[in-house]
Amino acid sequence: MNTTSSTASVLNDLIETCRDGQEGFRVAAEDVKSAPLKALFTKYSEQRGRFVGELQSFVQPTDKEPETDSSFLGELHRGWINLKSALAGGDEHAILAECERGEDSAVAGYRKALGAELPANVAELVRRQSAEVQAAHDRVRDLRDAAKAANQSTRTA
Repeated sequence: MNTTSSTASVLNDLIETCRDGQEGFRVAAEDVKSAPLKALFTKYSEQRGRFVGELQSFVQPTDKEPETDSSFLGELHRGWINLKSALAGGDEHAILAECERGEDSAVAGYRKALGAELPANVAELVRRQSAEVQAAHDRVRDLRDAAKAANQSTRTA
């Protein structure tokens, strides 16, 4: 596999990851009742859509086609968000926990990509996106922890 094809393969994996996040956050935004969470999830969904476009622009000049779909695991993940939401009646903690799980996968995907040999300009894009994905992960984790604490304090009150 030549460097160009290898780079395209790494980027296509990230495109799938970002599409998964874009759809997952879109579904989560539809399922939560909290206006601030809806806005945050919508923002992250739009961010991942932007990431897809940026990544695709680096794949297009290569001999490979840019990825346009999300992954099968992403489909399962979104289904799990829907199931948890339906079962939990839109429980924010459950939705946040599922979003964090999706973000764990995204962080791992970016770490893997950062370990690949990439041209400098591509590596810079991946590093920037990785930092934003990590920040989103940490924000979702912190919100999940806060929702869990709020649920526990409501039960003990």
